[in-house]
Amino acid sequence: MRARDIFNYSFSAIRLRKLRAGLTTLGVVIGIAAIVALLSITTGLQNTITSQLNQGLATDTLIVSPGQSPLGGGNGGGFGGGFGGGDSGFKLLVSDTQTINSLSQDIVSSIAVIQRVGIVSTTENERAASIVGVDFDEYAKLYSTTFVAEIGEIPANPQNNTIVLGKRMIDPRLNGTVLFRAGSNVNVIWTNATARPPKNETYMAHITAVLQTIGGFAFGGPSDSDAYIPLAQAQSFFGTDECDTIIVKLTNSDKTTIDAVSKQITQAFGGEVSVISSTAVLNLLGSVFSIIQLFLVGIAAISLLVAGIGIMNIMIVSLIERTREIGILKALGMRSRTVLGIFLGESVIIGFIGAIIGTVLGWGLANIVAILFSGGGLFSGVGGGQAAGTGLRITPVLTPTVFGGAFAFGIGVSVIFALYPAWRASKLKPVEALRYE
Repeated sequence: MRARDIFNYSFSAIRLRKLRAGLTTLGVVIGIAAIVALLSITTGLQNTITSQLNQGLATDTLIVSPGQSPLGGGNGGGFGGGFGGGDSGFKLLVSDTQTINSLSQDIVSSIAVIQRVGIVSTTENERAASIVGVDFDEYAKLYSTTFVAEIGEIPANPQNNTIVLGKRMIDPRLNGTVLFRAGSNVNVIWTNATARPPKNETYMAHITAVLQTIGGFAFGGPSDSDAYIPLAQAQSFFGTDECDTIIVKLTNSDKTTIDAVSKQITQAFGGEVSVISSTAVLNLLGSVFSIIQLFLVGIAAISLLVAGIGIMNIMIVSLIERTREIGILKALGMRSRTVLGIFLGESVIIGFIGAIIGTVLGWGLANIVAILFSGGGLFSGVGGGQAAGTGLRITPVLTPTVFGGAFAFGIGVSVIFALYPAWRASKLKPVEALRYE
């Protein structure tokens, strides 16, 4: 028989047993839908987070922090240095930028960052914020696409009472509720915990600019929820020349340059600093999501395994019921490989139909979950959302790999678990099959 005739016969056999075939196909549908939904959401979430991180990162920068990396040290490849590493008492100073600038021709500039938690307030409103002291001119050059004023102007040579606010500082929910206005004065309050007893330090600052909406996650770069003051004022107000981090701008973002400069900086400070590259953060994120995807696929594959066992069970039952039919066909001259093809054809059809329905269903589920995630539903408040302002906006992504893999999984599982019943059917002897009751 031709392949077309074999598939026609297989399809007719399925139509005669609609309920049984439907239940068998349902197992494949559930497994494929789970795989497509989970991978589409995960890929969409990865793209969203990566995109938002890119808004807060400059790939040609390094972030130098005091303290050795808990991951084994400041050569630029690790992540987490200075965020929980061993504390030897070493402190970075604002003047250390001069040391870093002299290390390599691949270093364009370095910027010291002093950061404290404080409060920005008026007589009517107040808001907690990270008070960040930076060199406005250098910081604007480094983050030229994000440290940009939407209202007012960021001065290159600011007065000590200058303050620049992130968009969420004046409008926390991005819904038009304005707490502070550009051109007005605010009180900057910081609790000096080194004094005994601790006391609040206060000075009046003038809002010269409000940044445009940045979105994303701050990692060294500008944030919607920070307040920025001149570096000299931060040194005076906080009473320190110690800085929390130093941001180093490089001539390029090549891995060789990043690794070489990271090593030089680490050696220059005797291994007492950790150096983190923005590209390392993004690479780590990609690795984490790859592991998550493999884990999710493994979980979803369990349902396909159950579906495969169901297919084998149904095929064996079908073989028992159709023993006399097979005997008649073989007595009329049908070859064993044709019988094998008929049973395998049924499994291919079941797997194909299950893969189509499962892919469509999985894509629909992914979009439903994304709407709940983004629209202030189940996961509202995550990540500093967009538009309406409370959800992390996710767009599910159905890649060609996931699409093709879904069909391969659906058909492959169906065929593999149908091999044994099909082989048994092909080996039936006509005489014994005809005598079967």
